[in-house]
Amino acid sequence: MNWEAKPIKHKGESRIAVYFEKNAEWIARIKKQDDARWSQSLKVWHLPDNAANRLRLKLDLPVVLSEIHKQKIEQFKRWLSSRRYSANTIKTYSDALHTFLKYYHDKPIAQISNEDVIAFNNDYILKKNFSSSFQNQVVNSVKLFFREIEGSELNVDLVHRPKREKLLPNVLSMDEVKEILEATQNLKHKTMLSLIYACGLRSGELLNLIPTHIDSKRGVIIIKQAKGKKDRIAPLGDKIIEMLRNYYVTFKPEKYLFEGQAKGNQYDARSLQQVLKQSLAKTAIKKPVTLHWLRHSYATHLLENGTDLRYIQEILGHKSSKTTEIYTHVSTKSIQKIKSPFDNF
Repeated sequence: MNWEAKPIKHKGESRIAVYFEKNAEWIARIKKQDDARWSQSLKVWHLPDNAANRLRLKLDLPVVLSEIHKQKIEQFKRWLSSRRYSANTIKTYSDALHTFLKYYHDKPIAQISNEDVIAFNNDYILKKNFSSSFQNQVVNSVKLFFREIEGSELNVDLVHRPKREKLLPNVLSMDEVKEILEATQNLKHKTMLSLIYACGLRSGELLNLIPTHIDSKRGVIIIKQAKGKKDRIAPLGDKIIEMLRNYYVTFKPEKYLFEGQAKGNQYDARSLQQVLKQSLAKTAIKKPVTLHWLRHSYATHLLENGTDLRYIQEILGHKSSKTTEIYTHVSTKSIQKIKSPFDNF
């Protein structure tokens, strides 16, 4: 049977109207729902507009958070900012908290309990098959919010955390990297992509560079306040130094090493992604390459060339050696030496 559900306001209350053709079975079913009512004036059955009914009706109905909820999220953002969390983390955590509070928009924050967090995890995250990383983001943000803003301890450890996915980094061969860089004719574009690969930079680290971060006499690049608020250095080879010199003489950047069309303005992150996309389109490579693939490829190629893992860890700015060790799983140098028994046939 065809049916439709819509949010309505009825006698000052937020309700969900359920429209369907007159049918005894459906009428009997809806009567069994808690607080289901028939509106004589609207000629429709309606239910309370709450998380449980939205889930039951498989609807993502538009929810407008109350001013109190909005103020709490803003307060949480200010707290994160005061603790010097990165802009990306602030957005991730506040968005996750927004999703959680929107689910319980009809419930006062002070009444939210451990059971509500568990129900949200089971009935929203898991049923909608959201990623394990999103699940962890929500749990972490909710735990932090209630502890620091609400002054109450929710035992979110009762929520079963997903096992961290063990994904191998995506890596290009040296020939593929060379093909991408050689397909890039624009000097600025070529220099940006080349520097990401030549020093294993994250895209944000590249865009935050200023000219004085290039120390050509010492042969190093200085990466300031990178992930984890750490400074680090990475080696610069003669070839990339020469490319940087040509770029600097041609474009004469004023503030950032790589600027947009307006002098002094940082190059746009989305434009940088387009640079890679355009270069990739000129090659025969069909892999869904991203800028981060260049960083992964740099680390793997260093390892294959015999560089000690401890040095790679320092160059990449990894806090734990375990993060760097993942490149041993994608390095082909040793694996290619293994002879398959199939070759003996």
